Amino acid sequence: MVVGLGTGVTASEAVREIGRRLAAGQVSDIVGIPTSNATRDLAREAGIPLTDLSANPRIDLTIDGADEVSPAGDLLKGLGGALLREKIIAVNSKRLVIVVDETKLVSRLGERAPLPMEVLPFGWNTHLDFLRDLGADPVLRIGGAAPFVTDDGHYIIDARFPGGINDPHALADALARRPGVLETGLFLGMAPEVIVGRR
Repeated sequence: MVVGLGTGVTASEAVREIGRRLAAGQVSDIVGIPTSNATRDLAREAGIPLTDLSANPRIDLTIDGADEVSPAGDLLKGLGGALLREKIIAVNSKRLVIVVDETKLVSRLGERAPLPMEVLPFGWNTHLDFLRDLGADPVLRIGGAAPFVTDDGHYIIDARFPGGINDPHALADALARRPGVLETGLFLGMAPEVIVGRR
C-alpha cells in the first residue's frame, strides 16, 4: 500500500503510529511518500520505507491535517509550509483522510487562518497590491530574520481576509492566473474524509 504522509503536528502523529504498527508487525507492505523534508526525516526515524511519485504516481491513501475545514469539506492548508507538495499528493490519492480537531471547523474558509500562497521568489512583491485589491492583508512569511523558504526554494505569502473568503473558487481561479503564484492553500472539491477529534 502506498501512503501519502502529510506535514504538521497531526500528520506527524499518524507517521509515528504507522511506524509503530510496522515495527510491531500489525501492518506490513506499506511504503510512504512524504510531503516535506521534515516528514521524510520523521518517517525514516519511524522505520517507514519510502518511495516517490516517479515509482508510484497513484497513492492509495493519504493522511494529513488541515488548518481549516468548511461545511462543504473544502480545506485551507499550508501553515506548515508544505502546501504545494501536499496538494500534489492529495490530488493523486485514491483516498484522502484529513484529521483535525474541532477548532479547525469554520463556517467559511479564511475565517481564522490566513491563506498561504507559494510563490517564486522572483517578483514575489508584485502580488501584494493584487491581493490588497481583492480585500486581503498580505504579508511575506518570515523564518527567523529572512524570508521563509519552502523545501522547493519558494516563498510563501500569507493573505488574511477579514471575515473570511467570500468565494474560494473564484479566488483560486484568479490566483491560478497569476504568473509566479505556484499554488494556494485552497484545497477545493477534493471530497476528503474528515475525522474530527473532540474534547
